[in-house]
Order: sequence, then C-alpha cells, then structure tokens
Amino acid sequence: MPAKTWKFFENNEGLHVDKIVSPKDLGGEGKWFVEKVTLRDGLSEGVQKVGIQNGKMFLEVLPTRGMGIWKALAGGESIGWKSPVRGPVHPKFVDLGEPSGLGWLDGFDELLCRCGLVSNGAPEFDKETGRLIYPVHGRIANRPAHALEATVDEEKEAISVKGVVEETRFHGVKLRMTSTITTKFNSTSFTVHDEILNFSASPQEIQMLYHINFGLPLLDAGSRVVLPAKRVVPRTPRAASGLKTWDSYAAPEPAWDEMVYFLDLNADAAGWTRTLLKNAHGTRGVSLVFNTEQLPWFTLWKNTTAEADGYVTGLEPGTNFPNPRSYEGEQGRVVKLAPGGKQVFSVTLEIHTTAAEVKAAESAVAKIQAGKEPKIFTEPQPGWCAP
Repeated sequence: MPAKTWKFFENNEGLHVDKIVSPKDLGGEGKWFVEKVTLRDGLSEGVQKVGIQNGKMFLEVLPTRGMGIWKALAGGESIGWKSPVRGPVHPKFVDLGEPSGLGWLDGFDELLCRCGLVSNGAPEFDKETGRLIYPVHGRIANRPAHALEATVDEEKEAISVKGVVEETRFHGVKLRMTSTITTKFNSTSFTVHDEILNFSASPQEIQMLYHINFGLPLLDAGSRVVLPAKRVVPRTPRAASGLKTWDSYAAPEPAWDEMVYFLDLNADAAGWTRTLLKNAHGTRGVSLVFNTEQLPWFTLWKNTTAEADGYVTGLEPGTNFPNPRSYEGEQGRVVKLAPGGKQVFSVTLEIHTTAAEVKAAESAVAKIQAGKEPKIFTEPQPGWCAP
C-alpha cells in the first residue's frame, strides 16, 4: 500500500484536528499510532503535542514549540531531563524580549530544541544604549508551526511528522523551516531533518544549534561522553578547572556552576561523525549522528547541579559556538543564504537500551577516532571563546 498522509492543520485552510491515526486507518494491523492532542493546563495551555508510537519507542513532538522533541520513551525509561520549568510551556508565556535577554529559559525543558535561526548564542546588547539585540538562543524554539501533517509508509515501515515554522518580521528576516521527524517501525532511533529556506529577495545569514539534553536516569554519577574529539577548548576559566574530568560526570551537587567545552570532531571521509553518552554501567546510552559539513562545531554543556535545579548535560552540534552573534559573525561561523537559498540539517538520535548496543556504539566512535589524539587546550582560546 502506498504511503498515506494526514493533514492535522494548515492555517490557510482553517483546518485543526485532534485525532489518532492507527493501523486500522490503513486496513492493517500493528502496534504503531500517531496522536495529536492539545494540552489544557497551566503553562501548557494551548500547546499542541504529537505522540508517535512506532511499536518500540514513544516520541513526543511539540509543533507549538518550533517542532522540538519533548521526550522519548524506550526500553522502559524516559529519555530527556527533569527541568524545574513545568512544561511544555506555550510560547505566549515566554518573553523573549525580557531586558535580561534570558526569557528563553522560562520555556526550556525539552529533550531536543533548536537554537537559531538568526542567532543561537548568549544574549547580546547594544554597547551604547544597553538595548537587547539578540536574546539567548534565538527565537525558533518559541515559534509555533503553521502547518502539520503525518505520513505513514507501511512498505518502508516508516512514520514521519512534518511541520512548517517561520521566523519572520516585516522589514526583517524571512526564514522558513520545514522540519520532518522520521522513525522506523519497532526502532529506538529517529531522525530530525530540517530545511531552512530564505524566502526573502535579500540575502540572509543564519545559525543553527541543536540543544539536545539528557538527565536522570541516563545521566548519573560516572556517566561518560564518548566523542571523536580533534580539539577541546574550555569556554571559561571555570571550565578549564574541570579539564581532568571534562568527558565524565559527577553526582548532583547543589549550587554547582555549569561548565562548557567547545570542540571540533573527527569524521569519516563523507563528513559523518557520532557522539555517545552512556551511563555509569554502560547499560544505557544515546548516540547522535550528524554530518560535520552541515554542523561543523560541537558544544558540550555540563550542568550537574542538584536534581531540583536541573541536573542535565547538553550535547550540541551546530553551525557555530553559542557565543554572542556579532562575535560569531566576525569569526565567519554563519551560514549565508542567497535569496531563495536553502540549507539542510540532519541529526539522528539512537537510543541504546542494552550493554551490547552501547558497546557497539562506542566501537563506532572509536573507528572514527582511529587512534587520533585530541588536542586539549588548558584555557579559553581567541577565535573560539568570546571575551
């Protein structure tokens, strides 16, 4: 049977459907389904959520929050983290224009959220007036999709959800992100495929960073991140003080201050690389697979504070480092789109539910590293870390 598509909403047609799609809609059998619901409580009021059950993994997508991934459930465990923010939070409750530039944090609790598209780093202010120019991590994670559909292809055994999100302003940028999230039947992996279109008649510079976050139970005391590192640079003197354990994690510690490391990674001949986060016993893990020609830089964020305050780490492939936008522009870490130009980004998350899967993932990273020793810098570096 050919693939079938269900349209959940499209603003231009006034269509808005909360429903469940299951094998009976195709006249067949199976354990998969796709459901769309609208949340009605607290800060989640009005948030649209799409659940994808592929028979082995349940994935929750948030069209209202820039097609972010809220959580995944596989192997009996929730993959994501426990934020002190009670989400998912509707963007109407997130003030990106807050004078501090940190309003983005009021809605931050996803497994995967995008930072961009105009900027994706630290907040930046006009030096003369103090006016906020760029809020932290940009706007795309708080832009609702205006079109959403699901497709099931039983021949290819695949489920995909596609949403269209725009970051636009009159007399400003005109960027359209078409995001397709795909998983196979009975799989514990999924792929996020984003196409960014500059539909303006003027050129535009963009940035993208995938802020992918993990907490308990996957992250715990003794967890390690396994990376095919070429260079490792501490972002701050604070991070430099933790270089001996930059790739491992401690138990939650109240008032622990974050550490951030900037990296570039080795890749295979086609530019593909992968990273792994594994628990202390090597029985559970998650790999990220992406192409360094699309996402050439990598940020490791360690925030092992108390669980109540957000015990979490971020594995973050990107077009740049999350420094202030003007600094990254000066270093040339932007993507330039001509009028009508497009840029594609793709990231795959593989959830490992057994020790054998974790071991195989670690071997895959080792194959890319192929005995190359990383250069580890002992202090922040010019051109990498904003003053």
